[in-house]
Amino acid sequence: MEIVKVKNYKEMSERACDLIVEKVNSLDNPVLGLATGSTPEGMYQQMINSYQRNEVSFTKTTTFNLDEYVGLSGNNFNSYRFYMNDKLFKHIDLPDNRAFLPNGDAEDLKKECRDYETLMYKAEYIDVQVLGLGLNGHIGFNEPGTAFDSRTHIVDLDETTRKANARFFDSLNDVPEKAITMGIETIMESKKILLLVSGEKKAEAVNRMINGETSEEFPASILQKHGNVTLIADEEALSKL
Repeated sequence: MEIVKVKNYKEMSERACDLIVEKVNSLDNPVLGLATGSTPEGMYQQMINSYQRNEVSFTKTTTFNLDEYVGLSGNNFNSYRFYMNDKLFKHIDLPDNRAFLPNGDAEDLKKECRDYETLMYKAEYIDVQVLGLGLNGHIGFNEPGTAFDSRTHIVDLDETTRKANARFFDSLNDVPEKAITMGIETIMESKKILLLVSGEKKAEAVNRMINGETSEEFPASILQKHGNVTLIADEEALSKL
């Protein structure tokens, strides 16, 4: 695992953007795995800035998001489809038919999981997968106890995860209890993983991910087994290493 130490969130976002832009510019048909939440927002703004400076074009890029809440349509402002449109997609030249997220409002959720795996298979899998790190070690919405050989599946969200995400909703009661997420095995098939972590509250999770035992009780620990991981983290997040 390559560890890139930066001063703060802004520098983390800039370095992450540089890596993404370099990858997009170096491949004929790049496939990006994207994440939501507060951690990648700065990176997305930097990607928009790079696009506006004509440093990169996304017309031949395909994207797959890690996850989506069950029960929320793409028009719901709390959905991850809405988030991605608002924070990135509508500001760049990525074609609409190349931007994929699980459909959390699908009638047959199990079929939706299978179909999403098929789409990634046809795209020949992900060149760079962006990840954040949950306080409990979750990656995507793969909570503690998720099998390392899991594929895209429906998950019951841990209470700590729902509480962490409640700031985006009117109340905790409004946070969905289930989500569709890429499985851990699916994530591990990405050719490169870009892990972004910022803030002192994530320091213990970073330490456990790197120095702890590999265990399904701390899903991010599996990243020790991936051959191409770049962790970009600020000083606070690395303070317990």
